[in-house]
Amino acid sequence: MSPGRLIAVLIALNVVLVAVGMAFVRGRADTAGKGVRVGLVFDIGGKNDKSFNEAAWRGLERARAELGVQVEYIEPTEGADRESAMRSLAARGVDLVIGVGFIFGPDLERLAVQFPNVKFAGIDYSPSPGVGTLPNLAGLRFREHEGSFLVGAIAGLITRTKIVGFVGGMKIPLIRKFEAGYEAGVRYVCPTCRVLGAYAGSEPKAFADPPLGQELAAAQYGQGADVIFHAAGKTGDGVFAAARQRKARAIGVDSDQFEAAPCCVVTSMVKRVDVAVVDIIKDVIEKRFRGGLHELGLAEHGVTFVADERNQTLLPLEVVQRVKAIGEDIVAGKIAVPEK
Repeated sequence: MSPGRLIAVLIALNVVLVAVGMAFVRGRADTAGKGVRVGLVFDIGGKNDKSFNEAAWRGLERARAELGVQVEYIEPTEGADRESAMRSLAARGVDLVIGVGFIFGPDLERLAVQFPNVKFAGIDYSPSPGVGTLPNLAGLRFREHEGSFLVGAIAGLITRTKIVGFVGGMKIPLIRKFEAGYEAGVRYVCPTCRVLGAYAGSEPKAFADPPLGQELAAAQYGQGADVIFHAAGKTGDGVFAAARQRKARAIGVDSDQFEAAPCCVVTSMVKRVDVAVVDIIKDVIEKRFRGGLHELGLAEHGVTFVADERNQTLLPLEVVQRVKAIGEDIVAGKIAVPEK
């Protein structure tokens, strides 16, 4: 066989071996979670809220497609349904039960004690007073104030009136983190800017009231705000409605919410709930699950902001570059972001 022909044969063989190897690796990835069962219970708004719950849904779907786990989910209609939904999953021997939202906390703690052989995870979980670390309960939390600081900086850089707004859902410390970070980000780039703030209520239904969200946002636009950031779940749909009505600008939360109002959504503060869901499922599959708190911020790519070609007219490149540099300074410890 001539040297040229031998080289051609070796190249062809190498291509085949690489292809077989890739298929083998892909097959392993697809079946890594075979036999592992994951159940997820959504918070108010359900999996189609285009925000917080939908991000968790994307993570569940990714785990099913990429890891091969069996998944099921429940969308409670009332607050009392949350506990019974998680209980039914645990009683059926699901390997991991995930509750989406801070309000699941006490129920998760009770169930973790009652079902010690089932693993539990809570998005935005904070331990109740006097409750220590439970070995089968993981709290998946985020440094929302860091991502909110960045979109606050965006608002401060693009405002023309030097008045911007914030609309929160339920008035609780968690949502206050969004507001505190946002306000600090605005003032970091625009010390003379005013930040208007409003909340939809003090009960969980405050995250599912679009008409009230529209009313609160309209009032802020009426006071001169030309950019409003919401951290209000489905109530934020009302903020977008007010922005469309006035041809004003708004900032989304948790997921990329550009499609909710392409005319007006400048950016979104993305909270990578999907990443947290996939990571905790991988921990179960790889038998390295541990109880306690797991926190994600800018350094862990757990929060970020959206900047792509769709919204370049609303969000100039120079603003994106400035805000990315600010993010690097936060990660480096050069900027301290307040939580409250």
